[in-house]
Amino acid sequence: MADTPRGEDLQEVARAAARAFDLVPTGPDEPTPRDGIAQRLATDPDTVERDLIKLVLTIVELLRQLMERTALHRVDQGDLREDQEERIGMTLMILQDRMSELCERYDLTMEDLNLDLGPLGSLLPRDPG
Repeated sequence: MADTPRGEDLQEVARAAARAFDLVPTGPDEPTPRDGIAQRLATDPDTVERDLIKLVLTIVELLRQLMERTALHRVDQGDLREDQEERIGMTLMILQDRMSELCERYDLTMEDLNLDLGPLGSLLPRDPG
């Protein structure tokens, strides 16, 4: 059959599709895309550890704030005994102190952990004071 694509033609189509979806690296003679979606992840070996710590601390801080809000809600609802309230309060204070220590150790501020989500605003609520 003359109209049936040959193996070489199919391979070229597959390579073109892969490049279009940025699944394979571009060749040395091809331009590297620079738009937001197609731009490759650039990592600096000297900052990878600090950036990873920053990401982990951001997630921990988000969880800490969610736990604090949940605890405050439960206190407002009267769901907790006095000893439970005290234990939760102490736990949250200790966690906040540890977060401050880790931020200081890695030369980060709490504001550094607050990711900008563009039109959605910031990840973490800003301190009112």
